[in-house]
Amino acid sequence: MRTIAIMKRVLKELFRDKRTLALMFVAPIFVLWLMSVIFTANSTTSVDIATVNVSSSLNTTLGDVKHVDVHTYSTQAKAKTALKDDKVDAIIHKKGSDYSLTYANTDSSKTSAVKMAFKTALTATNVNGMKQQLILAKATIAKLQSTLPASAQAQLATTTSQTNQSTAATPKITNHYVYGDADTGFFDKMLPILMGFFVFFFVFLISGMALLKERTSGTLDRLLATPVKRSEIIFGYMASYGILAVIQTIVIVLATVWLLGVEVVGSMIGIIVINLVLALVALSFGIFLSTFARSEFQMMQFIPIVVIPQVFFSGIIPMDSMASWIQDISYVIPIKYSGDAVTAIMMQGKSILSLGLDIGVLLIFLVVLTILNINGLKRYRKV
Repeated sequence: MRTIAIMKRVLKELFRDKRTLALMFVAPIFVLWLMSVIFTANSTTSVDIATVNVSSSLNTTLGDVKHVDVHTYSTQAKAKTALKDDKVDAIIHKKGSDYSLTYANTDSSKTSAVKMAFKTALTATNVNGMKQQLILAKATIAKLQSTLPASAQAQLATTTSQTNQSTAATPKITNHYVYGDADTGFFDKMLPILMGFFVFFFVFLISGMALLKERTSGTLDRLLATPVKRSEIIFGYMASYGILAVIQTIVIVLATVWLLGVEVVGSMIGIIVINLVLALVALSFGIFLSTFARSEFQMMQFIPIVVIPQVFFSGIIPMDSMASWIQDISYVIPIKYSGDAVTAIMMQGKSILSLGLDIGVLLIFLVVLTILNINGLKRYRKV
């Protein structure tokens, strides 16, 4: 009976806690629906290919491949500029009868798609060319056979066979990679974003829990009873936990790059700076959400609703072929901007000075959240 009484008491407390019920029943459905939308919408990979000195027939055949857009350039220098500016994913340059393919290789799935599309188009073009040559050869042979003696006809047939074998020779294909090599996989694309996610997640969790503990223990109430300004309290918390965030960020970045042996084309300092700004955003975000929680358990409840969805919209999963409304959601995700910036530095060697938009948006997040945190302390000040 006592066990049943305890069970009833616990159940009553659980059913009174609407947030816990939402976490148990609504959050899993929400995350599953989100995964369904993301993975269903992104069933294909679209690629842009630059071609130089490639025949019109191969360009046409290549353009007929699904999810492939062909851009023709007059010189290889112009094509390389387009590749550097992220306008195309690969370059196909014909040198005599051979081909040279250069891949951006920042996304291994796009590199594989380009290889498959080129192989398919080249095979189809060669087959069509051989068919046309065979038809012309047959017509020519038919005309000549009617006027030549038997010995000459046999010699003509031998010469035609040798010509066909020469025509069917496979051209040499050379592959070049701007980033990484042939073994570069999808994890290399994920790594810049995962790096930012782990920085964001742990800083968010630690800062939120810490301020929540200060509030539930009464330390924050006593501090608010003094003449200390609310802004000074917030900046003090941000400075103290910010120092820990700085150390944590440096450790995560250096360990990720050196321990996993990831190639970094750009500056390591730029990668650290971007992740430091993201850590400060996570710090402000954690402090902000902690004002809505009454216990550590309620703080944990924000993770599946607030933190996990950021992974899906951060760029880990290519969003090029997704619906526009899904892509619009990513613009309010801080990790997206840090992921784009770190990817540009790590894989393309861009300078941090050229990433003003991404850094600017992160700073806007930081300023807005800091203002909200300062105003949010009004509810706890009893003066």
